[in-house]
Amino acid sequence: MTLLGFVQPGFVAHDVSTPLMGRRLALNHCARLSVMGLRRLGDVHPGRIGVFAGALSGLPAAVQREVVAEMERLGYGTLWYGESTGREAFAQGAIYLSAGSRLVVGSGIANLYARDPQAMAAGGRALAEAWPRRFILGIGVSHAPLVTARGHDYVRPLTTMRRYLEVMGTAVWRGPEAPLPPVVLATLGPRMVALAAERTAGAYPYFTTTDHVRAIREQMGPEPFLAADLPVVLAGDRATARAIGDRHTRLYLRMENYRNNLLRLGWPAPELDSAGSDRLFDAVVAWGDAASIRTRVDAHFAAGADHVVLNLIPADPAKPYVEELQSLSALTRMG
Repeated sequence: MTLLGFVQPGFVAHDVSTPLMGRRLALNHCARLSVMGLRRLGDVHPGRIGVFAGALSGLPAAVQREVVAEMERLGYGTLWYGESTGREAFAQGAIYLSAGSRLVVGSGIANLYARDPQAMAAGGRALAEAWPRRFILGIGVSHAPLVTARGHDYVRPLTTMRRYLEVMGTAVWRGPEAPLPPVVLATLGPRMVALAAERTAGAYPYFTTTDHVRAIREQMGPEPFLAADLPVVLAGDRATARAIGDRHTRLYLRMENYRNNLLRLGWPAPELDSAGSDRLFDAVVAWGDAASIRTRVDAHFAAGADHVVLNLIPADPAKPYVEELQSLSALTRMG
């Protein structure tokens, strides 16, 4: 089976069509996961610690450039960004890439309903050619309300993604010589995880728990790349953390895909109401001081993540989160 994007020669995809098959792989090689998972990215090196753009994507481009320069100075490896109703994904990626010289940039994710497979492949190649070894193309099916608002029907997301990847793999490109950048998929359920492991460089689960990250790694085995989202609130106590972080959990618990994923993982429905229970908040959001955040990052790595994406939730989303970046910059020097 052909994998989209960069792949090291001699690489063979395992059968990970079910969680059971994935668990049969040699997971006693956990010490090598951080090396094995990165091989599918070819010559793109995302580092161990990334940042999700979040509120930064809504700020002026001049501010974005300043923050990217600071991220690069502090040693962060990758800046991931989403696509909903703001800037178009490849335009936003170009702004971020042009603001730095080393920082890897990843769409996390580009909505497949926003463009056809030919356009997705062309956009990815255009950025990969202009900024070699610095772009990762994350793709996802988005969410029903956002898709219907674009005039599309949100049906059979797995089948849609599989067909989309097939067409991307045969897309015509008449620009300068440029390979497709590494492709990763937004994944939550086991069937999308299996597709990511089968056809792409790996998976990028968002708004979930460390236990789920572990299950994804067990299913995929050691080879595919696994980037794991981790919402972060720097706060000295739970009340403050929840006052800041509840807007994040409330937003995503309203989205059917994330709510259904947590239900599938065994979370009782009452704990998912509004901004979620304290137990859920603690399972999804890393809060406390820098040492507490490091403990949660370590847990994601121990669960099998190759790369942890700090999803910074500042007290004031209109203010760039430079202080938070600086406070957590020691994480970029983790081994």
